[in-house]
Amino acid sequence: MTKTLREGEFVEAFATLADTLVSDYDAIGLMQTLVESCQTFFDVTAAGILLGDSPENLELVASTSEATSIVELMQLSANAGPCIEAFTTGSVVTLTNISEGPEKWRRFIDSAAEQGFRGVVALPMRLRENRIGALNLLRKEEGTLDERDVRAAQALADVATIGILHERMLSESDAVRSQLQSALNSRVLIEQAKGVLAFLNNSSTDEAFLNLRAYARNNGMLLSTVAQQVVDRTLVI
Repeated sequence: MTKTLREGEFVEAFATLADTLVSDYDAIGLMQTLVESCQTFFDVTAAGILLGDSPENLELVASTSEATSIVELMQLSANAGPCIEAFTTGSVVTLTNISEGPEKWRRFIDSAAEQGFRGVVALPMRLRENRIGALNLLRKEEGTLDERDVRAAQALADVATIGILHERMLSESDAVRSQLQSALNSRVLIEQAKGVLAFLNNSSTDEAFLNLRAYARNNGMLLSTVAQQVVDRTLVI
């Protein structure tokens, strides 16, 4: 692959990942695009992603092969390995020779060796202090990526991370807006019910509201439900 072609396709990968910020969101599709892009552009054999809000809650969400999945699941089972370390520390973790990893990673080391992997680079998926997972890049040969490729892989991971956090923010914002709109709708309905009761009972709107609230409390009903029934004329107070 020529340098120009490689750079062009790399830019296209960035664009694909960034599209999640403005188009229909597909978290799994985004993660799969990320691992496949890393496999294409960097000197790695396979890639996998773990996502979660704590080391104990990480889950495998994307991988480029069954062998990758096996190794990642072993990390999760043992709660130890480069991805766990990258997630916990927020730093890049590199092993040029997996067999030389710390003893606490023994289950990962043995699993990686069984699947034919010799080197690994694990990159945190984080935005400032907010960590959501880790990207694991596995090599069948000993060694690691050069610093430029590590930075490029981290940049891809960062774009994907921003997409996920953006979606979460929108979801939370939508929930808040929905709750606010529901409250506003209820308020309007209650005002309507107050007007109906005040007219029917020849009372003030304050007295009408007291009657509404008392009926709701005495009958274990939501105030908005009572108001709706009064407006619909299915309830007389």
